[in-house]
This record gives sequence, C-alpha cells and structure tokens, in this order.
Amino acid sequence: MFFFLSKLLDVAFSPFSWGLVLLALAVPWRTRARAGARARATRGLRRRRAFGIAGFVVLLVASSQWGPNTIGWSLEHATTSTLRSDVTYDAVVLLGGVVDEEVSARSGQPAYNENVERVLMTYRLMRDNKAKYAIVSGGTLDKRFPGFGEADLLGRQLEEWGIAKDRIILDPLALNTRENALYAQRIAKERGFERVVILTSAFHMLRAEECFVAIGMKVDTYAVDYRAHERSPGLSGWLPRAGNLATTTAMTREIAGRWVYRAQGYGKSARP
Repeated sequence: MFFFLSKLLDVAFSPFSWGLVLLALAVPWRTRARAGARARATRGLRRRRAFGIAGFVVLLVASSQWGPNTIGWSLEHATTSTLRSDVTYDAVVLLGGVVDEEVSARSGQPAYNENVERVLMTYRLMRDNKAKYAIVSGGTLDKRFPGFGEADLLGRQLEEWGIAKDRIILDPLALNTRENALYAQRIAKERGFERVVILTSAFHMLRAEECFVAIGMKVDTYAVDYRAHERSPGLSGWLPRAGNLATTTAMTREIAGRWVYRAQGYGKSARP
C-alpha cells in the first residue's frame, strides 16, 4: 500500500502535472449560452489568463537549468558525508535505485540509470578495503523479472568487477528507503557489524540517514552522485530542456518523500 501511495505522490508532486493542470484550467471548455453575461465572461477570461501564465511559468522554471540546479543544490547540501578515512568499516550499505529491471531482463545486459555512481563508489570502497562487506539492498519491483532486482544485479556487477562473492551480502526484500534501513539493521545484528557506512546519492542522503536514525541504528554516511552546481546558470540556463523537467520532478519527489517519511515516523532528524 505504501508503495502504491508513493507512486501517486510521484504524479501529485510533479511540476509537469502542475503545469498541465494549470494550462487545462486556462482553456475555455464551454461557451456561455446567455449573451448578457459579459461581466462574468470577462472575469472568467482574466482567471483563465492567470492560470495560463502560471502554467507557463511553472513549466519554464521546471524545464530550465535554474529549477533543478537550485532545488538540487539545497537537497545535496542538506547533510554532509561522515565517512572516516581512518576506519575500515564492517560493511557499506549500497542503497538501490540504480537498475531498470525490465530493460535488464529483456536485453540480458545490466541497464543502469543516472544514479550509477552508487555502485561505482561502493566498488571503490570494497576494492580499497575500506569496507569488509557490502550489503546490497533492493528488492524486485516487478515480479515478472525474478533475478533482475537491484540486489541481484548489483551484487553480480560487484562480483564481475572482482569483489569476492563471500564479501557481498544481498538484501533482495527492501522496496523503499525505510526497508533498506530495517533489513540492513537486521543483517548487521546477525553478522555482528558495528561500523557501518551507508552510501547513496547526495540528494537522497538526508532521507536515508533519517531512516537509520529513526530505527536507532548508528551509521556513517557517504554521499555520492552530486549533480548541482554552486554557481547559478546564466541567461542560457532559462532555455527549456526536457531533461531538466525530469530532474526537477525527481528533486520535488525527494522533498515530498522527506515530508511523508517524517509524518509516518519513518524518518527522524539526526540533528538535536
């Protein structure tokens, strides 16, 4: 049920959806039958014009570089990495959100999205012996493709890159960030892991960290996959691009996710 609701939130908090709704409200869907309603028609025209302008502005800002860069910078720097260079961790927890299951299953090749730095940097920690084990967390969202979920594919990828199989612990059950934390905690208790670092994209790190805090598990954090620039784009940054719209949607979805998790008690601030 929670997974279904999260998909509804994807639509509800999408700037693309907002823009479409506002533009739809700007359309005169019916013609007034009575000729004496000029005053009301004028008010209706002004209202539709306001909706139209608002819809245009929302879509312009969301599809420009200004929108995703501004929101992304605030998300990525809402927390800092606490990875310690002088520590060899018992485990690094690789949070899912990297794999396209259907494309991977149908093509027979791993298909990764823009979050691929998560698995790359996990490999680097394992290669450099900064972590003894990797807990690869992520279940299969589409039951038509068993064996192609996050944990299965990413675990095989680490193994193909030379990480010993007995150093890779799969969590094929977690379907969201809260479950990532719960199952990682269970594995850590079973294995006696005390020093654990979680690794995920910078824009997602605060929500992930708050999930571990909420269940009382102390972890260090390693944020990767930074995308936003400190300097704001110039005038050319206002040029609309479909890719920018997708990024803005992902960023607003992350903000909504933080609110929902906190409201549900799934996330708790690590700050006093």
